[in-house]
Amino acid sequence: MSPTHDLDHPAATEHGAAEGGWLRPAVFGASDGLVSNTALVLGVAAGQAEPGMVLLAGVSGLLAGAFSMAAGEWVSVQAQREAHELEIQRERDHIERYPEEEAEHMRRILGAAGLPADVVARIVAELEGQPDRNLDFHARIELGIDPQALDSPWVAAVASFVAFAIGAIVPLVPWVLPAGAMAVPASMGLGVAALFGVGALLSRYTARTWWWSGLRQLLIGAAAAGVTAAIGALLGATAT
Repeated sequence: MSPTHDLDHPAATEHGAAEGGWLRPAVFGASDGLVSNTALVLGVAAGQAEPGMVLLAGVSGLLAGAFSMAAGEWVSVQAQREAHELEIQRERDHIERYPEEEAEHMRRILGAAGLPADVVARIVAELEGQPDRNLDFHARIELGIDPQALDSPWVAAVASFVAFAIGAIVPLVPWVLPAGAMAVPASMGLGVAALFGVGALLSRYTARTWWWSGLRQLLIGAAAAGVTAAIGALLGATAT
């Protein structure tokens, strides 16, 4: 088997491709939607607002937050993509202008990784005759960039928008249904369950356990909602 065979294997690009493209903004979008809209809904409700006003405020927060998250995610991912494309183009130019220097650089990198000298020589020789493959290999090894798996700003923006909206809908459900006096506790209950669930999912990106990550997210969301509710109650009392 050729020593460069694994470069064509799907596993070379599968790790992190989907996650970096849509899962990360989706998870964080849902988290932001939950925290911000739960705090907003409870804050407005604590100000003794009519159910219709609470629903209006919640829907407004949902739309404003979702569009803001999508726009911010698009700009962030697009800037990162353009930066990676520039690095790849510079690497392409350098390989074309200084092929021997780049080949020697790759020999040192592969040698330092513990590959035998004959294997290193064979890899470099194979790559030198395949410009696109050579650039791809250099980008992965030297830059840490997979040219075939650059994140899409549109995928990230849509994922962030949809996830934020879904998260923000959760505390609004009791206000859409005829929950009456149970709307506030029902909204809190849904928010608590959803916050813990999203926090547990966030543990995928950290070294924390799922229960600790879920509890931390719940405490942060509860603190934000509590402060907002207290301010809403204060303003409501002042207004009356």
